[in-house]
Amino acid sequence: MKIGLIAMSGVRAHNAELTELGLTLPGFVDRNRIIASMPSLSLLTIAGLTPRRHEVEYHEIADMKLLAELPTEFDLVAISTFSAQAFEAYEVAQYYTRRGIPVVMGGLHVTSVPDEPSAYGVIAVVGEGEPLWPEILADAEAGKLKPIYRSAGGNYNLAEAPMPRFDLLDPAKYNRITVQTSRGCPHKCEYCASSILLTNRYKLKPVDKVMAEIHAIKEMWPKPFIELADDNSFVHPTHYKELLRRMAEEDLRWFTETDINIAKDDEMLALLRDSGCQQILIGLESPHRASLSGIERVSNWKARQLDVYKEAIAKIQSYGITVNGCFILGLDGDTPEIFGDVLEFVRDSQLYEVQVTFLTAFPNTPLYHRLKKEGRLIRDRAWELCTLFDINFQPRQMSVEQLQSGFLNLVKVLYSAEETATRRRGFKHRLKTSPNFHPRRKPHVIQVKAEELIAA
Repeated sequence: MKIGLIAMSGVRAHNAELTELGLTLPGFVDRNRIIASMPSLSLLTIAGLTPRRHEVEYHEIADMKLLAELPTEFDLVAISTFSAQAFEAYEVAQYYTRRGIPVVMGGLHVTSVPDEPSAYGVIAVVGEGEPLWPEILADAEAGKLKPIYRSAGGNYNLAEAPMPRFDLLDPAKYNRITVQTSRGCPHKCEYCASSILLTNRYKLKPVDKVMAEIHAIKEMWPKPFIELADDNSFVHPTHYKELLRRMAEEDLRWFTETDINIAKDDEMLALLRDSGCQQILIGLESPHRASLSGIERVSNWKARQLDVYKEAIAKIQSYGITVNGCFILGLDGDTPEIFGDVLEFVRDSQLYEVQVTFLTAFPNTPLYHRLKKEGRLIRDRAWELCTLFDINFQPRQMSVEQLQSGFLNLVKVLYSAEETATRRRGFKHRLKTSPNFHPRRKPHVIQVKAEELIAA
């Protein structure tokens, strides 16, 4: 068979004013050159599971301006998409199904709304895709594809993960490549639309497998920038310290997401520094306890960390590792004062980088179900608004218009040339006297594209 893998890359916000700002504000441009430029690791992974007797091609929809440009000589097509591009993905799928080519679609969106794809003639892959792909291939060869495939309970062992087909990529197109070292997260945040929807437990990929992937990447990109495709790295310190010691031998630059607990472990921070970690993204969410309260549904963990935020940020950055602090605007505890308070916190904490997004009700999250029950969704199934930069709900303590205007005004200040330069100068100045900074190389300023955060 000839199999086409199509990634729905390049999500864009519907918020025209924010999009325009993104083209002009230097700090916004620098921060956001990430997601849309990364390939689909899920598609590369199933390509790695595909026997070599099958021919496989990888394409990104952003490289094709019209449906008419899509290649058609396939026996099977697999599509990867974010929720924000689900309806566009169905259009692409129907382009193929009208030509008699079966289409399968999986990932978080399909897992969240498993009955939706069938309305568009698409075969749904629900849950973790790796254990299902061999069955799908066998059914496709036999001409007996089922309308839906479901994996059982999120029990896939990452020790069985294949080597992703990095060789399908053009190295010149990407500024970073992803490697997954874990799946899941110990926290259960109400709004989270990450891999906790695929698995109910935190899973680790063996160190040797991770290092084999890094070596494969280095064969194509001798000095790669790697992003760990994890929801929350470093949950198991012993495992990650072993991994970081191995990574320290590879002359890498890399980025990941984690939580504020990382600041408690000096040995881990030193290993991050020595292994080439450039930046970690931490979901701070809010400077207000009232806004944080209840968003982590098991132990109210987020709210309990607020008192250590500033100290933790200073500690991490003293090792030469920049912190990208993420804030969610529109939480139930937010009032119109939140925008000024976020700006004040960013300045006081001396964060190197900052990301602000709207609270977003992604499909099948606890937040989505609660807001729907409360009648606060602007429109049911408005997946195109799930960009993080569009509002899809009615805030509790302000109007949609207040949330929109406050957000835009905050962005104008946060990402202005002056504010961005001040944050970066301060970081470099503090490193000069930091006893924790012993670099193998100079700190690297991550350069990213304006439009790409929108695809996060």
